[in-house]
Amino acid sequence: MKQNSNLVLCVDDERIGLEVRKILLERAGYRVLTASDGPTGLAIFSAEPVEAVVLDYSMPGMHGGEIAIQMRQVKPQVPILLLSAYIGLAPEVTAVVDLYMTKGEGAPVLLEKLGSLLQPVS
Repeated sequence: MKQNSNLVLCVDDERIGLEVRKILLERAGYRVLTASDGPTGLAIFSAEPVEAVVLDYSMPGMHGGEIAIQMRQVKPQVPILLLSAYIGLAPEVTAVVDLYMTKGEGAPVLLEKLGSLLQPVS
């Protein structure tokens, strides 16, 4: 598997899902930071040289769409992949992220989509 060292921030309130995603991404060669809620994710996003975000949609307090809007105000160039258990999200939510996928699509699709977000534009 191709090694890379892109710094990815994963934000999800489900501890087990967050840990599994962290292990998956680290095995694929990414450096991974994690946050278990929106405010923590925003603080890490602002403070660290994050190169991509894997963001859960359904979280208490702030949903992924609200977090993505705030991230766009800080670093609009950083790609955001929104994960959700829901099949259809409102267009105003999906419009603020680069890619949207359901959690059911699985790990290989997540790695493929994240990789496509981090490819240099040719």
